[in-house]
Amino acid sequence: MIVEIDGYFGNVLLTGKTCSIRELRKKYNIAKRQCTNINDFSAVFCRLFEFELIPDAYKEGIRIDFVIDTDIDHIYTPRNTTNGQR
Repeated sequence: MIVEIDGYFGNVLLTGKTCSIRELRKKYNIAKRQCTNINDFSAVFCRLFEFELIPDAYKEGIRIDFVIDTDIDHIYTPRNTTNGQR
């Protein structure tokens, strides 16, 4: 599963075990409570739930399953799910 973390600190792509949007919301809320600085959210999320950061060199053309928008606390499935073509 590919998750894009979208926030004012930047955008990153993560890969990890597939889960439902409901489970992803639970994970998001747990990681957010553990995070003292939103800039560290991706690292905290990865550490807690065994996700890995996708390096920039591999981001182009990746199909995104969910987007977590940390600015507005919203999780959604993007319409066009290929990174770089939204």
